[in-house]
Amino acid sequence: MATQVVMPKLSPTMEEGQLSRWLKNEGESVSVGEPLAEIDTDKATMEAQALTTGVLRKILVPAGQTVPLGQVIAIIGEPDEDIADLISKAESGAAGAENKKSIEENVESGQYGAQQELAKIVADGARTQATIQGAPLTSDVGAEPEAGAAGQPPAPPPTSAVASAVPAAQPSGNGQRGDGRLIVSPIAARMAAEAGINLQTLAGSGPGGRIVKRDIETAISNQAQAQQQTAQQPLAEAPAPPPAAQAQAAQPIAQPAPPQQPEIEGASAYRDEPLTTMRSTIARRLTSSIGPVPHFFLTTEIEMDRTAELRRSLNELDKETKISFNDIIVKVAAVALIQHPQVNASFQEKAVRYYERADIGVAVAIEDGLITPIIRGADQKAVGRISREVRELAERARNRKLQPNEYTGATFSISNLGMLGIDEFTAVINPPEAAILAIGAVQPKPVVREGEVMVRQMMRVTMSCDHRVIDGATGAQFLQTFKKILENPLLLMI
Repeated sequence: MATQVVMPKLSPTMEEGQLSRWLKNEGESVSVGEPLAEIDTDKATMEAQALTTGVLRKILVPAGQTVPLGQVIAIIGEPDEDIADLISKAESGAAGAENKKSIEENVESGQYGAQQELAKIVADGARTQATIQGAPLTSDVGAEPEAGAAGQPPAPPPTSAVASAVPAAQPSGNGQRGDGRLIVSPIAARMAAEAGINLQTLAGSGPGGRIVKRDIETAISNQAQAQQQTAQQPLAEAPAPPPAAQAQAAQPIAQPAPPQQPEIEGASAYRDEPLTTMRSTIARRLTSSIGPVPHFFLTTEIEMDRTAELRRSLNELDKETKISFNDIIVKVAAVALIQHPQVNASFQEKAVRYYERADIGVAVAIEDGLITPIIRGADQKAVGRISREVRELAERARNRKLQPNEYTGATFSISNLGMLGIDEFTAVINPPEAAILAIGAVQPKPVVREGEVMVRQMMRVTMSCDHRVIDGATGAQFLQTFKKILENPLLLMI
């Protein structure tokens, strides 16, 4: 039976996606788990994989085109199957509207866990499937089950066929479901990918045959012993590249249009470049923020000499850890948030939500936009660990490799343009957060201390506040604490 492949929901904020590249051509055979296409979402480039076996009969959306959530992008079926009706329905837009409505209804009801990440582990290691749908969660890479949760049956699948979850099958003892798909926890998948462990060779020791962390640790230990025993043997010939890599050139990435001549005589020539999915999302979200969110702004100036000395000392003690001012700022902001929970909050439709932990979003500029990877529980982490996480997340953000849970759900954000020489600016709140801190440059300035003029390292910060959640005095008290700790960083030790 022919199957429609639709534009999946790959992130919680995704409304549309740009089909960056097809990895399969029309007429080629596809199997469950094979990469079909690369999709440029509002935050990252992710792979959509086939969840049915057959032939890619028809590509309905060419590379470079942006389409809304739920639109049919391709059809998979048998070689001689009649797909004329499916093509007609897809081209009319009726199928896309039905799919989008179904996904939105499932997201709204929450019954299918549509914000969850599906994953597929293939023979050459761990590969993120990243197809998030308004469909029952049959995630191969899921969270480690809590006590008592392992026996709960999955929700029944919907009748529509999309490139998303497949019907649940009973797991076998080797970490696979009855249909051959692996069951593995996120931690285990990440460890396996980093260590180059082939998950299909492992027998899971978790509930239902799930591959868990201890299985990977055992495999790594066994692998190290095997490497020692074969150290004197010649290296095996390198394997051929996987079919997906060979298919990368199948569809070229769309090229920008040539410059256009202006209609007004003497005006500059120009080139219209279609908005990327990320830029469209940034425009939509920030417009929605400025409109309904009543912003107000608080600015203060902070003496950074003692923090600068602390930073120098830490970097001298550990040459490999290059701690930045921003790393310390993240830590101090997190500590201040715990002391002022009214700021560590968000506005909900009928309530104000207060968070117990400080999850700090750190704004990172990437090629065509902005993304805020999150340092979870920053109030509980040492500055060195925060520094490492910021660097790792920023690098993955620039390579568009972040997963949705790594950039959604912050309780507070920090945007630092000081490193670019900006003295002072205001930032737009990222809903539903209630505040964002804009950090200016640290630079020497003349100041008056006890009647004398002297030079100090000064930094200006501006906090944008959502007045529905934070009052002026509340925001000011938070900034007082933030300033006090930065001017006396030994307070972090208390």
